[in-house]
Amino acid sequence: LSLTLHGSFDDASCLSPQSPGSTSPARRQNKEKEIKETKITINCVTFPVPASALEQQLLKPSEWSYCDYFWADKKDPQGATVSGFEVLLQKQLKGKQMQKEMAEFIRERIKIEEEYAKNLSKLSMFPMAAQEEGTLGEAWAQLKKSLADEAEVHLKFSSKLQSEVEKPLLTFRGDNFKKDMKKYDHHIADLRKQQVSRYAAVEKARKALADRQKDLEVKTQQLEIKLSNKTEEDIKKARRKSTQAGDDLMRCVDLYNQAQSKWFEEMVTTSLELERLEVERVETIQQLLRQYTTLRHETDMFNQSTLEPVDQLLQSVDPAKDRELWVKEHKTGDLRPVDMDI
Repeated sequence: LSLTLHGSFDDASCLSPQSPGSTSPARRQNKEKEIKETKITINCVTFPVPASALEQQLLKPSEWSYCDYFWADKKDPQGATVSGFEVLLQKQLKGKQMQKEMAEFIRERIKIEEEYAKNLSKLSMFPMAAQEEGTLGEAWAQLKKSLADEAEVHLKFSSKLQSEVEKPLLTFRGDNFKKDMKKYDHHIADLRKQQVSRYAAVEKARKALADRQKDLEVKTQQLEIKLSNKTEEDIKKARRKSTQAGDDLMRCVDLYNQAQSKWFEEMVTTSLELERLEVERVETIQQLLRQYTTLRHETDMFNQSTLEPVDQLLQSVDPAKDRELWVKEHKTGDLRPVDMDI
């Protein structure tokens, strides 16, 4: 990937000093204007104007890649200028924060499960209706026991949530992640600062060339009207200075283009790395949340299994059988009263 700037900076015809009698200043200014109209410089970065930008192709068409959409700066809600790369970094740091909050959410879910399991286990030991007898008594005793079994299921669920969901969320991208982001930030910022410095040098050299060319034109006019005998010698001296100023401008433009090209290449490389990291983050969290739903389904299945013995005993509840058992145990006599004889 390379960046070539045409016209606005590196067109030699804009920089070379004009000899007397050559292209007029007005025509030269028009030529420079036509060239400059194809480019625009914003915050020391040179872009094509919208009309010519149609010729640019996206680096990764139809992928909505980071490397294609974050070249310009923008204003934040407070009005401060934020570079496109800073927007990408903020996305990474926000992702890290979201990951942390998800882990905190799962921790609260674990606490609820642990408290629920504790209360279920406690309730299962309450002696309520312990004197219920017969087949109904057996079903009731099994229902109470199922609470203890269900408590164990929820306790295991909370333990697995901690080891298989919460902990991976907390440990994914540890403390070094923010340090790595700062390294990226400083690296790109340093390249951008160098580009700003090189752009300032270009503008200074451009002004110096304009001053030298104006001085040369003045001396040329003085020669034409023969205002001074030294004008011809002055013209040669002014021409040399103008040529030197043109060379200086071309050198500054070349250094600027080199700086911008280096920034461009590092922006592409680093933005693609941030894009890869974001894909990795999303896929990792997706996998962990799928594990959460898997554990949740397993918990439902195990809970259902704790109720199966209860369902079986409830189907076996028989009021007649219970009456028989109770009567046999508590009967007081089966002889019925009869009429009294005189």
